[in-house]
Amino acid sequence: MKNLSSFLVLFLISGVRSFELVIGDIPDEVENLIDLEMDGFASNPKARNGRYQRSTSDWGYDGDLVEDDDKVGLYSYKVQSTITSRLANTMIQAKMVNNARRPQPIMFDVQVPKGAFIDNFTMDINGITFTSHIREKSEARKMYAQAKAKGKAAGIVRSNALDMENFQTEVNVPPGMRIQFQLHYHEMIRRKLSSYEHVISVKPGRLAKHLEVDVRIIEPQGLRYVHVPNSLGDHFNGITTISKGEKKAHVSFKPTMDQQRKCPKCSSTAVDGNFVVQYDVNRETTGGELEIFNGYFIHFFAPENLDPLPKNILFVIDVSGSMWGLKMKQTIEAMKAILSELRAADQFSLIDFNHNVRCWRDNLVSATPAQVEDAKKYIQTIHPNGGTNINEALLRATFILNEAKSLGMLDPNSVSMIVLVSDGDPTVGELKLTTIQKNVKQSIKDEFSLFCLGIGFDVDYDFLQRIATDNRGMAHRIFGNQETSLQMKNFYNQVSTPLLRKIQFNYPQESVSDVTQSSFHNYFGGSEIVVAGKVDTENLQHLESIVTATAANAELVLETLRDVEELDGFMKKDRYADPDFTRKLWAYLTVNQMMAERNAAPTAALKRNITKSILQMSLDHHIVTPFTAMLIENAEKDEIMLADQPKDPRKGCCPGTLGLTPNAAINNKGIPPWANATAVPLSFMPEQRGSPTSSLTINRVDNDPHFTIHLPKSQRNICFNINSEPGKILNLVSDPGTGVVVNGQLVGAKKAENKKLNTYFGKIGFYFQKKGLKVEISTEKITLKDGSYAITLSWADTGHVIRKQLLISVKRESNVTITVGKEMSFMVLLHRVWKKHPVNVDFLGIYIPPENQFSPAAHGLIGQFVSEPEVSIHHQTPGQAPEKPQAIMEVKGNKLTVTR
Repeated sequence: MKNLSSFLVLFLISGVRSFELVIGDIPDEVENLIDLEMDGFASNPKARNGRYQRSTSDWGYDGDLVEDDDKVGLYSYKVQSTITSRLANTMIQAKMVNNARRPQPIMFDVQVPKGAFIDNFTMDINGITFTSHIREKSEARKMYAQAKAKGKAAGIVRSNALDMENFQTEVNVPPGMRIQFQLHYHEMIRRKLSSYEHVISVKPGRLAKHLEVDVRIIEPQGLRYVHVPNSLGDHFNGITTISKGEKKAHVSFKPTMDQQRKCPKCSSTAVDGNFVVQYDVNRETTGGELEIFNGYFIHFFAPENLDPLPKNILFVIDVSGSMWGLKMKQTIEAMKAILSELRAADQFSLIDFNHNVRCWRDNLVSATPAQVEDAKKYIQTIHPNGGTNINEALLRATFILNEAKSLGMLDPNSVSMIVLVSDGDPTVGELKLTTIQKNVKQSIKDEFSLFCLGIGFDVDYDFLQRIATDNRGMAHRIFGNQETSLQMKNFYNQVSTPLLRKIQFNYPQESVSDVTQSSFHNYFGGSEIVVAGKVDTENLQHLESIVTATAANAELVLETLRDVEELDGFMKKDRYADPDFTRKLWAYLTVNQMMAERNAAPTAALKRNITKSILQMSLDHHIVTPFTAMLIENAEKDEIMLADQPKDPRKGCCPGTLGLTPNAAINNKGIPPWANATAVPLSFMPEQRGSPTSSLTINRVDNDPHFTIHLPKSQRNICFNINSEPGKILNLVSDPGTGVVVNGQLVGAKKAENKKLNTYFGKIGFYFQKKGLKVEISTEKITLKDGSYAITLSWADTGHVIRKQLLISVKRESNVTITVGKEMSFMVLLHRVWKKHPVNVDFLGIYIPPENQFSPAAHGLIGQFVSEPEVSIHHQTPGQAPEKPQAIMEVKGNKLTVTR
């Protein structure tokens, strides 16, 4: 196939977290580590104001585009979204061109809302079109592997578990070639706090000649209002236009290239954030609205003007050491505001936990002003420290609620709930997440709800979602920043006003089938319950719904009647309305419900049956789920790529990362083959603290930090220690010739031994100047950064990521190998110690093979030995110990006293 032999396509639905897409920047201390420039070895970026002129007549344009340093022009960035009865279909399209004189990667990087279903992706590369197909995952991988074995294009997918997931495509594009990316996804817009909110990530990454966000809303119920907050910043005041009719609205955002600029003379774009559209619909009946179209019905239920039910609420707050600082301060601030909003009819208590569990009150108390004030004072005294015992904290909370019920202390019409606030995994007590989930489920017994609020990037959000869904609740994730307090209060407001309980939807069985969940435990003010199903429209003129529920003062029976033909004329007349919206909404709800049922399935057999159903739904409705994959291929089917469903990288690298294996194998002990011991005798070593058994023909730094440098010409190994302070950054390699810098940052032991505080490497940073890539490895995570783009992996992962011909291979809880083409490689080993060890801490070691092709100009603690210096050892004398004679070693004009 013409012009495509050089293409490498890398798909990341990262993000997800991405591999993990890291949303947010690398922390400052990481920047300091990997940006450190040693001895004048600094990058000299060119001015970012290049321009070019070329014909792109097939796009209908002749004129100037603004380039970044990489000579990539963005001609068009277009977002089109149509909302039909809460179903949003969104298309994101980018048209780009490579005007450099060399092939280079062009990236299409978009954020997709978590929970949305990607249903189509296409690429057009100089007139050659790639389209997508959904296949069962093992079948797709088999096809992918067969194609790859024949030398065809290959791709993988990664994700994280943030509120947005990254779909990222990177294509190596020849000079002068144009490329168009187009991604389609759909999602159901959920009602929260009395408003529907449609969020679209708009991050083109550079100035676009044509940039447009176009949103159309079609709601048969009628629109109460449409609002577009200034979420992209004051820079774009007055640019958005809104046209609203009775049942339709059009929102348009079209900034010119000059309006996109961060400043009048800037070549960078200010368009970098979320474009948000908020609206609500008219509600005429308390029984909700039925919409029937093309053989499916959707029932939207959101009654208003009801008195709130009293609630019994237990707040369970994580006060472990990881909550220290801003997170704890913001949590306290939010909790004080939340406590102030409790109603007189409510009952409540507080539990705070680290490795221990404490109760403010051992039982529920009425929310009187005095009790609320006392609770605020208690919250104010919390000081985070220690571990995280989630299991015992939740079981204590369920015990208090169960005891109150058995003692008759709860109003029969009240709603009971637990709100868990945590930022981490369990570290004390029961650690197995499935066991905690089982324990909590058995203790709650479907009697009340559990709501989980995860704070920060490290929390296991998947676990919080599972345990909340399993217990009639929901989970929400926020990130530790200045808005933590506001986000916590907004989450609480979603669940703080229960209006109905024991809700049951009833439809005529002879006319309706395959109904999604039809019974609900609670309905909260400002939200909405949605039920969908198939309906026999040929033999039915009207569809009737009867909803029964318990309100504050009475049992309610709410009826709704809808003419089957009522929507036909309206929907068929509107050219923007999605004629398939009822089927898509039904499929969306059904797949999500089956996923929740699968997570809670008590037996493996039931889980397998549910999995089969999800797989069939995915194939029938062309959506990527955890059990399907998207194959992307050209018309001739001789170029093929694979895209898997996103997965939280905390759970490890997604299986099926075909074709990306490191150039250097890894043996069982985690040491690379080039680090195997040889018979070369050991030379003199300053401060040697133990008799070695063998030497290594590599350069390595490990332990305190102990350097072993192999000198191949003289067949000697020079070993030395560096004594410095925790926090100091040591330059290991700085090579202006290859553009490689390697630095290490020291971390100290927990306390001194024999009046000496041992230090180790806690972080190691790599800077590959010619590729513009930075890699930072700590004992917690591995981060790859390319400009504003970043990927993060944890040591719990096993997998690979490749970018600009740099391969990072992670072996779970063992090592990371960085391979740069055929020129060089590095391995970083992780040394874990017992967390409660009184002295030792986790640390890193680095191994550098002698085959690495550094230039003669390399320097640094290891780099200075690349061009092997002359080493002379003389004047050997007896030492204090007979087995440790002393001598004088001369190297590079320095005389050192050394010890055997």
